[in-house]
Amino acid sequence: MSYLAIKHLHMTCAALSGSFFLVRGIWMLRGSALLQQRWVKIAPHVIDTVLLVSALSMVVWSGQYPFVQNWLTAKVLALIAYILLGTVALKRGRTKGVRTAAFVAALLVFGYIVKVALTRQVF
Repeated sequence: MSYLAIKHLHMTCAALSGSFFLVRGIWMLRGSALLQQRWVKIAPHVIDTVLLVSALSMVVWSGQYPFVQNWLTAKVLALIAYILLGTVALKRGRTKGVRTAAFVAALLVFGYIVKVALTRQVF
């Protein structure tokens, strides 16, 4: 598989991951029972695993590493924030207000990750 194919796979998985998070967040806000379906609980793990494997493949292939490249470091740190906020938004938030705030913050962090990926600029 070529670097370009891995990059396109990574971008596709990133779009799927973000889009599905948005949908699940809307379902959470509406109190939808769809969040409890088995496929809804499994699909994000499959998508995110492919996303992570493709990211690691690109890192090795390109020789650009986090903590060496500022923009990759920013993406990794923002990814950790996104995961934590997403967990609060969809699972751990005790009130709908806390979940909503975490959901909006996670979407903003996701947008930042995409911006950094496209521009390779931290700010």
